[in-house]
Amino acid sequence: MTMKTRRPLLVAVFGAAAAMLLAVVGCAAAGFLLIGDDPAETRTCQESVQVAEAKVRTDHWDPPDDLPDLGDYPEIHWQLRTSGNPCSRMPGPTDWAYQGVVKLRPEDAQAFAKRYDFVPYTSVNLDELPHDSSPADVWPALVPFLPSESRWLHSRSYNETAPSPRWRVAFLDVEHQTLLFMFNDH
Repeated sequence: MTMKTRRPLLVAVFGAAAAMLLAVVGCAAAGFLLIGDDPAETRTCQESVQVAEAKVRTDHWDPPDDLPDLGDYPEIHWQLRTSGNPCSRMPGPTDWAYQGVVKLRPEDAQAFAKRYDFVPYTSVNLDELPHDSSPADVWPALVPFLPSESRWLHSRSYNETAPSPRWRVAFLDVEHQTLLFMFNDH
């Protein structure tokens, strides 16, 4: 190759490299501008998340498929918590955790316990349960809705019942017609 044919090739290579460098620097600068949090917006978002997490909801669970076969329950109290930072400007989903206490009709509690082979919680291998998923781990605002002298039962088959896009753990007290549930997005 002669010097005359190498020069245009070198100019083209260096020109392409310079254009690529400018594109990368431009994208990085745009990314930093997008990520830069406005402190007022972040504070407002965080305050609204705290309010949402503190609220004890009483509206029926939707979608009902997450809590199948409960019947027409007369009462529910539930809360949600974030597992991440929904106020972040970084792209990506935020996972949520949910806990709730459902008051069942007596006949529904009996049928529910039989259908899913609930067994005494004391007989459950705790290693089979996910971390922080026992009746002792219920969030403080939900404690007043639990029976004072509970006899919790647990059903692995109910926890694994489809369809649910959430990981589920449930505890049932048939005598007090109470179901305690815990969900996590996955």
